[in-house]
Amino acid sequence: MSTATPTAGKPAKKAAKATGLTWTIADADHMTQAEIYGEVLTQAALKDGRVVALTADLAKSTKIGKFEQKVPERFFNFGIAEANMFAVASGMAETGLIPVVSTFAVFASLRAAEFVRTDVCYQKRNVKIIGTHSGTSFGQAGTTHHCTEDIAVMRCLANMTVIAPADARATAKAVEAMLAHDGPVYIRIGRGFEPPCYKDMDFEFTIGKSNLLRDGTDITVIAAGIPVLQAVEAADRVKPDGVSVRVIDMHTIKPIDEEAIVRAVQDTRRLITVEDHTVVGGLGTAVADVIAKSGKGCAFRKLGYQDEYSIVGYPEDLQHRYGIDADGIVSAIGEVLKQDFEQDEDWEDE
Repeated sequence: MSTATPTAGKPAKKAAKATGLTWTIADADHMTQAEIYGEVLTQAALKDGRVVALTADLAKSTKIGKFEQKVPERFFNFGIAEANMFAVASGMAETGLIPVVSTFAVFASLRAAEFVRTDVCYQKRNVKIIGTHSGTSFGQAGTTHHCTEDIAVMRCLANMTVIAPADARATAKAVEAMLAHDGPVYIRIGRGFEPPCYKDMDFEFTIGKSNLLRDGTDITVIAAGIPVLQAVEAADRVKPDGVSVRVIDMHTIKPIDEEAIVRAVQDTRRLITVEDHTVVGGLGTAVADVIAKSGKGCAFRKLGYQDEYSIVGYPEDLQHRYGIDADGIVSAIGEVLKQDFEQDEDWEDE
């Protein structure tokens, strides 16, 4: 904490950054994911009069309140009525508007699931959904506010595109891609306190195409969302030991980049998936579906919540407990590398 002496006659300046572990909404202004999407969305709305924003009494928490400040006439607060909000968003889309619905991931994917399915996906409406506080990024709020099922729910809905950007920069690009895409899109982000993964904006972001962050020949780690940075750190940690790890940012989970997955199986023959989500129906399941479809065999491990609900705690502690941080990934890499399996020249199962 700063101990600077105030200038005579002037009050001391407040610290510019959050300190300690007690986080507030104000602290998020100095952070990442949740902050950036509000900015990008607002700029898009200033250029395109079709863009409207909807929230359910969570404008400050989800950071879509920035939109309200700049474009109040196209900002709609529905109160705690998420189902109604999605029904209205569907109607707005039918008139030619581009509604962007912002709420906690747990409310978008679970509380309002029927309306997302019937009013948005079934009708193929051009509604964009941004689910904040996904996974266990709001860990200290308790299990009711954790959302470790949203990828599974959203990817099983016909016509829905599902995206999990790794950090603020990827989120900015995801929002731009989302607005350009015709049809329902779900983006899941964290609470906004996540460190950056990409160093700058000089990278491609295409819906349905993954990003190769590290190339390797011994094993591939496929991650989505917040765990992507942890996968990169794990790869860098084992490199001095002579282990070559390929790291793939699978930011789009539906439609998934099948080509990158099959190539990873052929090149490294060992795969690990990492997600801040249950391993039932999430990224790991999506990758396993591609492997099974390809007819190729490999050693495979899914890291995530193993058919269980997370305990309450700070996100970093929970990620460590459930093995989806760098430590857990390093451990899994060692275990998978030790696996014995029969292989043939072309690695095809016959």
